[in-house]
Parts: sequence; C-alpha cells; structure tokens
Amino acid sequence: MRTGVAFDDVLAGAQAGAAWAFEVLYRELSPAVTGYLRLHGAAEPDDLASETFISVLTGLARFRGDEEALRAWVFTIAHRRLVDDWRRRGRRPQVADDDASFDARCGGDVEDDVLVRVGTDDVHRLCATLPADQRAVLLLRVLADLTVEQVAQVMGRSVGSVKALQRRGLASLRTALDAASPAGVTAGAHPSAALRR
Repeated sequence: MRTGVAFDDVLAGAQAGAAWAFEVLYRELSPAVTGYLRLHGAAEPDDLASETFISVLTGLARFRGDEEALRAWVFTIAHRRLVDDWRRRGRRPQVADDDASFDARCGGDVEDDVLVRVGTDDVHRLCATLPADQRAVLLLRVLADLTVEQVAQVMGRSVGSVKALQRRGLASLRTALDAASPAGVTAGAHPSAALRR
C-alpha cells in the first residue's frame, strides 16, 4: 500500500473493525472507484461509491486474498452497483457530460486546473465513442489497474471475450486519437501502452 503500512496489517485491522484501517482502504481505492462510476455515467457516482464501500465494510470480514484480490473484489462490487443503477434508471449507460462535477476539484494552481480539465474533457469525449462493454474493460484495466483475468471475473465474461473487447476498444481509441491529431503529428503515447502487461 502507498501509505507505508503493510497490506496485511491494514486488512487485518479493517477486518477487526479498526476505523483507521478501513479509512486507509477507502482513501486508497475510492478515487478510482468513483472515477470508474463517473465515466460510466452513473447518475450519482459519489452515492454509488458510498454504497460500494458500505458493501465492502459489511463483507470485509469474509474476504480472503491479497491486495490485488481485494482491488478486484471492490471493483466487482462497484460494477454490480453500476449495473443495478442502470437497471433502476431503465436506460442505456452513458458517459457523464456534466462539467460541474469537476469544478469542485479545481482551485489552486490555474495551470494544473486547466490540464486536469482538458484531460478530463478528452477522456469523456473518447469514452463516449466506445460501446459500454469496451469502455468497462478499458476503465477496469486502466483506472482500476486490474488484470485481464480480474476484469473477466468482475464482468462475468471469459478471458478471451475481455481480450477481444480490449483489442476493439483500443483500436477505436487509436482511430479517434489519430483522427484528432494534426497530419504528421503524433498524439503521444497511445492508450495501449498502459495495457501492455
């Protein structure tokens, strides 16, 4: 864990009910979980993230595994909450297009705020071009930092299916990035660079 405390100690503390340990897990995972939910167009991503961590808290005593397994388990819960949200709203998932949610994170260094805003807008635009299943695979691979096998488990799909969705999603993103780049200028590292493992 990035906190300097060994994962086993944090997990044991959280399973024993220590508030500090659960707070460490929450701080470590909540930004990626909320980002995943937001980029999938959850109506209330912060609320869904809270529901996810309530489920994590109530089920943590039964969890067995290492840090990677915990991350996959948390994102499995988040993905299920997202699917439940889509069903409740009775509509196809969409990428959130509300810029107001990002205003709260800005405020400090103007240059940093602009870079965050431009990056966020680009990510939203690119994610909006992908079908929901391809978007889910790429976000779980990049935001959640899950392996192909873990993504397959989270989504209830085969490894081969996840690999195919990842390949098609990356090809679509590459096409979109190439189309957006001026002739003869590369847009920098392609998204596939983050997934070569």
